Amino acid sequence: MQNPTHLLLVSSPGLGHLIPVIELGKRFALHHNFKVTILAVTSQTSRVETQILNSVLTSSLCHIIDIPSPDLTALVAENDAVFTRLCVTMREAKPAIRSILSEITPRPSALIVDVFSTEAIQIARELKIMNYVFVASHAWMLALVLYSPVLDEVVEGQYVDQKEPLKIPGCNPVRPEDVFDPMLDRNDRQYKEYLAIANGILQSDGVLVNTWEELQRKDLEALNEGGLLSKELDMKIPVHGVGPIVRQPELDTSSLTHSLMTWLDKQSSESVVYVSFGSGGTLSFEQMRELAWGLELSEQRFIWVVRAPSRRNYGCSVFHHVGNSQFDEMVKYLPEGFVSRIHKVGLLVPDWAQQVTILGHRSIGGFLSHCGWGSTLESVTNGVPLLAWPLYAEQRMNATLVAEELGVAVRPRVLPTKKVVRREEIAEMVREVIIENRVGERMKEVQRSGMKASSEGGSSYVSLTQLARTIGG
Repeated sequence: MQNPTHLLLVSSPGLGHLIPVIELGKRFALHHNFKVTILAVTSQTSRVETQILNSVLTSSLCHIIDIPSPDLTALVAENDAVFTRLCVTMREAKPAIRSILSEITPRPSALIVDVFSTEAIQIARELKIMNYVFVASHAWMLALVLYSPVLDEVVEGQYVDQKEPLKIPGCNPVRPEDVFDPMLDRNDRQYKEYLAIANGILQSDGVLVNTWEELQRKDLEALNEGGLLSKELDMKIPVHGVGPIVRQPELDTSSLTHSLMTWLDKQSSESVVYVSFGSGGTLSFEQMRELAWGLELSEQRFIWVVRAPSRRNYGCSVFHHVGNSQFDEMVKYLPEGFVSRIHKVGLLVPDWAQQVTILGHRSIGGFLSHCGWGSTLESVTNGVPLLAWPLYAEQRMNATLVAEELGVAVRPRVLPTKKVVRREEIAEMVREVIIENRVGERMKEVQRSGMKASSEGGSSYVSLTQLARTIGG
């Protein structure tokens, strides 16, 4: 019998990076009978990360090689951004990646890396292995990243100080306040790392992006042969829309998930708002209290994944995972008497919950989310309208995309990273989604288009099949 095609994927630390890479690997294993190995550089601080890796091993669909995060003590400063830390982590992991890529059997036919691992492309080229970059976000964000070296040359001063939106050939312009985190300060180390990633992506044999043709036709056309952006950058590589790639619900027998599902079973259809800021998002103490008051004021039912506040107006805890937060500890950050007043209408969950399982329940009618692209797609694939609350990374772009272009979200009048959103506005947003169903029908349309794209014969299914044929030879 002929050996199956062997595919290697590389993931950087953080659930938002690991989960899409695992799910992409599963697609190749299930639909194309590939042998899939995932090189996961892990943070070693996240209980959830460990659980997810263990569940993959149990499923036997993919083989996991866990590469512990290198010691960054002498390589990054205490105040270096998460983006910088991720880039340095993956640079330091290169010797381990090279060793595995050189020695593993059977010899891999292709390597797929995430955006923080683009320096590994050179290793694959030296070993004459096909190589691709998987962008777990959307095509508009990819367009901004690839065009940033040009913007770096033509834009004077800080991007956030520009009076006009930043133009990208063939795509919608990007408002200065919506730029990707590394672009907020051009003097910061993360900006230089970011520009290097943009150039690194173009060295690959192609890009896979977690979107689909019907969702972002204009951006995908701009990025591919004959498109305005492709011409401007003299791009020689194809960009494949392969989404929506999201985590699938798993059988979870934990007492927490069981109690959440039991409670949801008792609620009316589409009557509950789910509140979560992803695996790394945190709010300030003041914003956390306003959110509590807003949920109470809305008089709607809710499940809120609560996490200790950050010292800033918002935060990201990819490298400092809260983990095992205790309920009693969370309560002290909430308004006095809040827990007893809401006990019939709301549930508080410390730190983390089975999000995909919750979003798939018929009682969920809205998702107040940080708009990480993974969470956004989980909402879309379950047809759940969004209340957009962007915090970091490319989430401001995501919020603009879902609220203004796609029309599947409501959002605060001012960015939550700029100003505390007050309780009255929060309550108003919740009521708009749950009672008025303002964006519900449009979300159902987008849900259907995503399901069609990833079904047999759909645009993403065909795109991934063609890529699998190229890799399989």
